[in-house]
Amino acid sequence: MLGCRPFCLGGEGADRSDESTGSAKSTQSTPVRQTHPSDRHQQSAIMIFVDYVKVHVKAGDGGSGCVSFRREKYVPFGGPDGGDGGKGGDIVFEADANLATLLDLKMHPSVRAQSGAKGQGAQKTGKSGADIVIRLPLGSVISENDEAIADLTKPGQRFRAGKGGDGGRGNQHFATSTNQTPRRCEPGWLGQERSLVIEIKQIADVGFVGLPNAGKSTLLSRLTAATPKIAAYPFTTLHPNLGVMEDPAGNHVTLADLPGLIEGASRGEGLGHRFLRHVERTKVLAQLVAFTESEPSYENMRYEWELVAAELKAYSDKLAEKKRLLVLSKADLCPPEERAEIVKRFADAGLEAICLSARTGEGLEEFRALLFSLLDQSAENGAASNSPVE
Repeated sequence: MLGCRPFCLGGEGADRSDESTGSAKSTQSTPVRQTHPSDRHQQSAIMIFVDYVKVHVKAGDGGSGCVSFRREKYVPFGGPDGGDGGKGGDIVFEADANLATLLDLKMHPSVRAQSGAKGQGAQKTGKSGADIVIRLPLGSVISENDEAIADLTKPGQRFRAGKGGDGGRGNQHFATSTNQTPRRCEPGWLGQERSLVIEIKQIADVGFVGLPNAGKSTLLSRLTAATPKIAAYPFTTLHPNLGVMEDPAGNHVTLADLPGLIEGASRGEGLGHRFLRHVERTKVLAQLVAFTESEPSYENMRYEWELVAAELKAYSDKLAEKKRLLVLSKADLCPPEERAEIVKRFADAGLEAICLSARTGEGLEEFRALLFSLLDQSAENGAASNSPVE
């Protein structure tokens, strides 16, 4: 990291007296704009979480061979002894479960490995260039020319993005019966160079989607030990949050909370479309539609349900085909009679709704049990489809 020299405006130098004229300058304080803590949190969140970068990698070139002849006392006609060049360093990507952002690569998008050293006399091979290992978060997908070439889903999994060039041969390899003193060697081979795109696709079992302020982050905090930012205004969540839910039997389920979707998200409106890639791997989507304090109606809630469905389909047909649960959140804001009527109308339309309140805990255990049941069924179906057919 390069240190930054602090630069201050209106600091100590600005308040000094003008000694050359003997007159003192005004030292009235200039009003400073105060930044709200939530603004600082949002700015830091945007800066810290990076899930898409373009990088340029250049592996090390191989070292050139050496032209040398053995010159030693009492050894006439020593012959050629030029050594080979060293191999260039590789560039390797490695999955690391302790990382969650591509910020380092965003700050340093160009990576160049060390080249190999030249060969030397006495048949000495040049030193090989050091490899560079770049650690990436789990779920990182590496693409070249819009085609995925690697998917790092397991801790420690590696992908060689750039192969170092081989070293050139020294003149010892070119001696023949008719040319016993060759004066030629090979230059080293160039290292691999390529431009890549790296994006994170979080590995989660269940993804929470919905409009802004639907209660997704609150639900995640009640079901897991995650601590996402929660506030009573839209777009509190600026990047995906992950949490792990555990049942009494010790089974684990990973939940992903995405920023809120709005109408036109597939065309670039809002924040949610940037993060829909994170639920491409999920087995189940849970869409939250919130009750409101001011006259909750079936028509409005049905519109929200269909709006998100349309945005998912516009983004990806595969994403729209995933199993999607209708979760009516913030049930504590709606009287039981009106709530039952809305649930009935959804049922009449062929949609089974789940009512819950993350604030009071109502319906959380039922929802938890439903998720584990659905994922168990998904695992059984996957195992059956992968079993050999006799």
